[in-house]
Amino acid sequence: MIGVVIPAHNEGERIGAALEAVLRAAAHPALLGEPVGVAVVLDSCSDATDAVAAQYPVARIALEARNVGIARARGANLFIGAGARWLAFTDADTLVSPDWLVKQLAENADVVCGSIGVEDWGAYGLEGSAVQAHFARHYVDADGHRHIHGANLGVSTEAYCRVGGFQPLACSEDVALVEALQAAGARIAWSAGPRVTTSARTDARARGGFGDTILAMVASLAKPAEPGLSPL
Repeated sequence: MIGVVIPAHNEGERIGAALEAVLRAAAHPALLGEPVGVAVVLDSCSDATDAVAAQYPVARIALEARNVGIARARGANLFIGAGARWLAFTDADTLVSPDWLVKQLAENADVVCGSIGVEDWGAYGLEGSAVQAHFARHYVDADGHRHIHGANLGVSTEAYCRVGGFQPLACSEDVALVEALQAAGARIAWSAGPRVTTSARTDARARGGFGDTILAMVASLAKPAEPGLSPL
């Protein structure tokens, strides 16, 4: 069994598309019918996220933590208890490719750190083209990259449990997990194979996460750059 965990905080506008993409990936014929469970972890939601998620064949876990590390861990624990061999993580504003899970498993690794693409830079108006160009220059979207994104992450249950899983961090919980796995000698695939597309949102949900990184990049382009500094 494979478990897919999606933390969500007020993602009513995006969670439906995210779930449709994950469910397509879960039905990929190359998985040979292996069961795939999907859980949306509703963290302090006050919008329609739960109502939208209820329209899909997925588990829903509600909590009031406002902490993405706790949310991811709660979803992981659900699938560990159900006997999952592989845990995959993405975000509620992200669209995974139809072969996302197939590509993760094909790496034959303990951990798969995937890269990301950005859906649409239009939210940044006239600055969108400049931000897109800056991102393209500085972001490595190729095998061997060293990016860590909770929106595109997979790990064997054995390796995950060996290091104690996600720490209760409000951001960079994905980085802390991968660093712990690396220290434990896990086989890590830094792969551009499993594809996801995420939003270039201006209303970042997790302080210090990818959304804030993009906002910092926009801010840096609006003023003269300091020598030697780059927001990516």
